Amino acid sequence: MNATIQTTLQRLQNNIESVVLGKREVIRKTLIALLAGEHLLLEDVPGVGKTLVAKALAKSIDGRFTRVQFTPDLLPSDIVGSSIYHNGDFKFSPGPIFANVILGDEINRAPPRTQSALLEAMSEGQASVDGTTHPMPRPFLVIATQNPYEYEGTYVLPESQLDRFIMRIDIGYPSREAERDVLRSHRTGEPVDKLAPVVSLAEITQAQGMVREVKFEDSLVDYLQDIVDRTRTNNDLQVGVSTRGALAFYRAAQASATLSGRNYVIPDDVKELATSVLAHRVLPRGFVAGSDRSAAEAIIQRCLESVSVPV
Repeated sequence: MNATIQTTLQRLQNNIESVVLGKREVIRKTLIALLAGEHLLLEDVPGVGKTLVAKALAKSIDGRFTRVQFTPDLLPSDIVGSSIYHNGDFKFSPGPIFANVILGDEINRAPPRTQSALLEAMSEGQASVDGTTHPMPRPFLVIATQNPYEYEGTYVLPESQLDRFIMRIDIGYPSREAERDVLRSHRTGEPVDKLAPVVSLAEITQAQGMVREVKFEDSLVDYLQDIVDRTRTNNDLQVGVSTRGALAFYRAAQASATLSGRNYVIPDDVKELATSVLAHRVLPRGFVAGSDRSAAEAIIQRCLESVSVPV
């Protein structure tokens, strides 16, 4: 592992932790998504710091941050932009999706047509407007949120959309001591507003390239595939993990190794991410929209425990 990149990533993590207090695991998984070049779904109640995580990341990497509040009347053009007639010609006016870090707040409140526009940007790294393709900036990370306890006026995210998120995680309430630190740090304002960038966009792009070079031994590839296969043969699941999901699992493990300062994957990289990467890609039998996600997570955990760890 390049020592410079390792130092850079540690500096980035420390900078975010200085304002997102007591949430090291959340920050780590957010950075794994960034390094893997994928997107993240935060599913939690309002007010626990979802916006703060996205904002702190964008400020730390000196990137452009935008926030899109998803509503039932939101149109695709409100996200990707549109062509505007000006001085005798049409000129493209980019929408808020053209940023380095995008917070899609309450994504499940947008109608399917609008979600499809976001899906193209997430999966293809581009947006098509009036027959012209416009590439997304690099790095490009969508952090979408949804409230797991409120379903009135929402649209269920289709499987194709869920599959584009490398992980689904929650933030959770802080510990009592961490919450006390939050109260103290916000006494005179928002600490994140004063956060200075510590990493350049070019350094992040370089780190993303290094993730692809992380070694993945054959025995660990077999281990990862065995876990994925268990989801496809499990009687409690009617839909298992797709090949795209397996690839996301593979890439997340590589990113985890990179963040840990290694150029090779170890079993723990696979084990620690299994539930976050796979649970939203499976469909338990008897599942209905709005069901608690804990059932899928428990099944993934059982699949994980049924596979022998390579030594």
